[in-house]
Amino acid sequence: MNDIRRSILWVIFGFSMVLLWDKWQVFNGQPATFFAQPAPATSAPKAEGSVPAASAAAGSAQLPSNTASSAVKRELIDVHTDLFNVRFDTDGGSMVQVSFVKLLDDAKKPLVLLDDSAERRYMAQTGLIGGDFPTHKSPMRFSGERQMAEGQDSLTVRFESDAVGGVKLVKTYTFKRGSYAIGVKNEVINAGSAAVQPQLYMQLVRDGNKPEGESKFYSTFTGPAIYTEAAKYHKISFEDIAKGKAEVDKQSDNGYVAMVQHYFASAWLLDQGVQRENFVRKVGDNLFAVGMITPLGEVAAGQSKAIENRLFIGPQQEKMLETLAPGLELLKDYGWLAMLAKPLYWLLDKLHSFIQNWGWSIMALVLTIKLAFYWLNAKAYASMAKMKAINPKVTEMRERLKGDPQKMQQEMLRIYREEKVNPMGGCFPMLIQIPVFIALYWVLLSSVEMRHAPWVGWITDLSAPDPFYILPIFMTLTTVVQTALNPIPPDPMQAKMMWIMPLAFSVMFFFFPAGLVLYWITNNTLTIAQQWVINTRLGVPPKFNLPKFK
Repeated sequence: MNDIRRSILWVIFGFSMVLLWDKWQVFNGQPATFFAQPAPATSAPKAEGSVPAASAAAGSAQLPSNTASSAVKRELIDVHTDLFNVRFDTDGGSMVQVSFVKLLDDAKKPLVLLDDSAERRYMAQTGLIGGDFPTHKSPMRFSGERQMAEGQDSLTVRFESDAVGGVKLVKTYTFKRGSYAIGVKNEVINAGSAAVQPQLYMQLVRDGNKPEGESKFYSTFTGPAIYTEAAKYHKISFEDIAKGKAEVDKQSDNGYVAMVQHYFASAWLLDQGVQRENFVRKVGDNLFAVGMITPLGEVAAGQSKAIENRLFIGPQQEKMLETLAPGLELLKDYGWLAMLAKPLYWLLDKLHSFIQNWGWSIMALVLTIKLAFYWLNAKAYASMAKMKAINPKVTEMRERLKGDPQKMQQEMLRIYREEKVNPMGGCFPMLIQIPVFIALYWVLLSSVEMRHAPWVGWITDLSAPDPFYILPIFMTLTTVVQTALNPIPPDPMQAKMMWIMPLAFSVMFFFFPAGLVLYWITNNTLTIAQQWVINTRLGVPPKFNLPKFK
């Protein structure tokens, strides 16, 4: 009876740890790992988008309505570069669709990130507040090239508004060959008779739906993020924005604002030292904005003033992000184990530079980690081997004293003491390694390099599940072998749980990316080999302990 109670308490403890982990994920701004709440699936209507009330220092109360009349006809302008297919709306000169030339979706078509359609709303907008000035809704005239020619290093497009409140806004986008960072220049021309003090806002507007194809078995963050040197990288959930609970480091002269999803992100990058006010806001039904407002100072009549920044739209390639802006590499989110994950990714990248195949690189990385932890593993397996050697004696004692639990416990402690066996000796070395393998899990899950990366044969995408379930089946077999090599716990209930938990865990991997399954298979296989060698050296012949569910 005591054994059953003890087992029930262990199950409750384990489930409590799962719940605590889930709450910790939510507390750190990440979606729950095990009990994720689905985002609202409501298709967003054609909301106008807005900018939050600026501070008293910034001046304006809210986005003014665009009342200026204009004969400018609205157009959708398609621009093509070596990396992007971009669609601009001449109403506001905003980016309303961006797809990647070299990055494909699962249908082998250019992957669409920004979009303004019935299925997805995700746009990049700029405009002026502080008066009745041009906004992201003001009609504009387009000029510039629509196609980057072969050998051309850059392409520039320009949008100019009519005068609104005596002020014109000119937006110039500069695309450079090979760069996912787009130069954006906003020039304010005061065509009126009085000085003005406008403020420029830059915002990313997105619906709160998860990206198409998001896995139901593991969760990655989708939503706004803000980085400042004071508050560091801070993710904000759509749910917190909707409830008015979002915490933002509002005033800063550094950092960036971004919209993040698995593998990809967009971010407004403003130069260090330029004062700005960061904001997040719900701007429509299931539509959210993250952005920044920066004052332009006084622009005298007949004068102009411009501010230049960059708009990053692209994959979360860590080395590239590091070169663009301080802290931008944090868009690739490793969670709370970033300190371990970053060197693991560095090592994985170095191995790939030699091997030139991400699948083999994953296997080489796991082998490297196993060699680094060889001594700890040897200690653990030696302890397990001793436990297996005395297992017949413990089993006989439990059968003899099964009517006297207290004496059974005393006798078991005596056997451990005489045989110089520590029942926890096999656990502690394993616990030390757990953070490393969790960090490696996040490296493989968050690295866009795995996306559409082939390994061998039928595995053409390490970021997608094995289409024929061959790897998950093989992983389950290695899990069974590894479990069978471990000593059977004296407690029958614990012995059953020892089999049920790994098998249940293996089922989840049928739906995990092939790269993660490959990593786990490699780890299991190397563990089995090491266990086998150490047991043989200690004179404990390897023996398969099959489960007995009676």
